[in-house]
Amino acid sequence: MNPVLEVKKLSRYFGGLKAVSEVDLSIAPNEIVALIGPNGAGKTTFFNCITGIYEPSEGEVLLHANGTTTSLNGKKPHAITALGLARTFQNIRLFQEMTVLENVMVGFHCRTSAGIMGALLHTPAALREEQETIDQAYGLLRSVNLHNSYAAKARNLPYGAQRRLEIARALATSPAVLLLDEPAAGMNPFETRELETLVQRIREAHKLCVLLIEHDMNIVMSMSDRIYVMEYGSCIAEGTPMEIRHNPKVIKAYLGEESHA
Repeated sequence: MNPVLEVKKLSRYFGGLKAVSEVDLSIAPNEIVALIGPNGAGKTTFFNCITGIYEPSEGEVLLHANGTTTSLNGKKPHAITALGLARTFQNIRLFQEMTVLENVMVGFHCRTSAGIMGALLHTPAALREEQETIDQAYGLLRSVNLHNSYAAKARNLPYGAQRRLEIARALATSPAVLLLDEPAAGMNPFETRELETLVQRIREAHKLCVLLIEHDMNIVMSMSDRIYVMEYGSCIAEGTPMEIRHNPKVIKAYLGEESHA
């Protein structure tokens, strides 16, 4: 099966430091893939390279979506989002003073076409597109169980709900690949289980693939189809959850000796 996202020999230098070293990674359609490793392994740097925040020093990032193959190297984050790759962040980045609905509407920006003049002049096309955006945004809020809070300020939502709102905003861009950077960070066990169910439901409903960084091994092992493991900027293992759980390199580097049990 041809991949949707294909990363070839990606490296990133910061001066003399090689933060990411020749990492290969691919994601097939409808697949959930986890990227794990100790703090400082280079996971978030890797995310930043494929989403345009950093430009790779070496290697290539290819997105196979909408019937075309596009190199993401050198493209700006907004352009990469428009091509079909959306992400959330480890530290929540919502528009705190905007409403829940408005936060999701912002995500549709790269898919709207009315333009500034149409919005200013309130042309019929602009008004029609605005109403369609409101309806679609409300539908996404319903899918993450936030529709009853559509008028609330984002800052007033509980922590777990803010995480779900960020996911809804990312979905508004109509991604082929959804990148989640530590989505369960700071959540209690109930919120974590709720998140796991949500991500699996999103994968099926939107026919997309998911790449996540996560430290919660319970959610990684139960939700992922495949797992990549990084250490000191390099990929040291790749496989199914069962293969990773019993990989000696991974046990030594990250999971701990108790994983032998």
